[in-house]
Amino acid sequence: MLKFLGNSTKYLSLFFAFLFLLPLSVHGAVFWSKGWETSWRNADWSSAAILPNANESPEATISVYAARTGRWKGIFAVHSWIVVKDRDARSWERYEVVGWGAPIRKNAYAADARWYGNEPMLVGTISGDEAEALIPKVRAAVARYPYGARGDYSIWPGPNSNTFVATILRETPELNLSLPPTAVGKDYLADGSWFTASENGLKFSVKGLFGFSIGGPEGLEVNILGLVAGIDWQHPALKLPGFGRLGV
Repeated sequence: MLKFLGNSTKYLSLFFAFLFLLPLSVHGAVFWSKGWETSWRNADWSSAAILPNANESPEATISVYAARTGRWKGIFAVHSWIVVKDRDARSWERYEVVGWGAPIRKNAYAADARWYGNEPMLVGTISGDEAEALIPKVRAAVARYPYGARGDYSIWPGPNSNTFVATILRETPELNLSLPPTAVGKDYLADGSWFTASENGLKFSVKGLFGFSIGGPEGLEVNILGLVAGIDWQHPALKLPGFGRLGV
């Protein structure tokens, strides 16, 4: 029995080192070599000019963006937000959660703004009639988010900015979108449960610290201390801590 337990511990340690610690260490070295802004005051928070002018895009749109967080935290994680625009609207609406003051913010930055100087990446988008039908559902999910009071934000393991967007995506499964594996806090279930099941798959999570997801846009993911490794089979890719998605 002791020998079995010893072998199991050894294999689990190798699994953790190979799929979690090794890629995170390599990415950390690469990220550190590029440097980062030491102060939020010096960072670039301007538009990355990814989105067109709202007047030039009449269709209703829902988009999700993410960008590396500031300073050393960018080794591990991204900050995410959601952008919506009604049909024929003259402006974009950006919703996100931040770690200071009242957490939920609307239009605190340009819809496609850099975060701590880091370029935003598009996680996914839908437009047209489908987006128009889902925008009220997205806004309702924003209004229901349970961690909107001062002091509710927790950088790790959550609830944080990624918990907010992931909650909206789970409450709007028709979007068929998932946050990147580097969205630390996305697996913190805002309703306090340890398990959720929907048309977008199954998720088991102990306060965002340990768990797994299977099915839907997340594919197969294993979460250990907020770090995620897994496989995306909808859009073939390997998911690794630090690096995120490696694939199509």
